[in-house]
Parts: sequence; C-alpha cells; structure tokens
Amino acid sequence: MQESYLALVRFLLPEGILDYFELSKIVEGLTGLHIYLEERNLPPSEYKDQKLESKGFLPEIYVQDFPIRNQKVTLCIKRRRWEIKDTSELITRDWNLVQQGTRMTKEFADFLKPGRRAGLY
Repeated sequence: MQESYLALVRFLLPEGILDYFELSKIVEGLTGLHIYLEERNLPPSEYKDQKLESKGFLPEIYVQDFPIRNQKVTLCIKRRRWEIKDTSELITRDWNLVQQGTRMTKEFADFLKPGRRAGLY
C-alpha cells in the first residue's frame, strides 16, 4: 500500500519535488486542498566538504498548483536552512543549481528562491 500511495503522490506533485521534500500532511479545507511539504535534511551538495548543522526552516511559502478534481491545490512549502559550523553563515539550497541538474521546471524552482512569496489566493 505504501508503494502505491507514493506512486500516486509522485504523480500529483510537481516532478522531482519528493527528491528534496517530504510530504508532512494534507488538509482539505474550505479553500481547497493544502499539501504540506518540508525540505529534507539533505545538505546542498556544493557544501559537501563543510560541516553543516540544520537550523530549522525558513518561513513557509505558498504555491498554487494545478487543481485536482476541481479542488484548488496549494503547496505549503517549508525550506530548510543550515549553518556552516566554521563560519556561522546560514545557507539554503540554491534552487537554480537543482533546476539545472533535475527535471524540476525553472518556473517551480523560481518559486523556491529566497525572498519569493506567493499569496494563498
């Protein structure tokens, strides 16, 4: 059953997103379906030679996605941040690099860039 569930989720979500995010919950509300995703604690590959520590998440962003069965769909995304232990610098994943190396679309990668916010409706 778990395998079938994951196959369905992969089909419904933007391609490649589950490589970097975990589905934390799904809420059906008056305004449609809200799918909550949290970035996995997989440090960015460009920092692989440095000691990193997860420092929680950035504020949640909201991305409107394609409707499912006439229900509005909002992806509620929590992006992770890490601290470089040697310098105390806080970093996040560079979504331009991810977009170049995967099937993730540029449009979706743009939504994940720092500073980008989309309203719920």
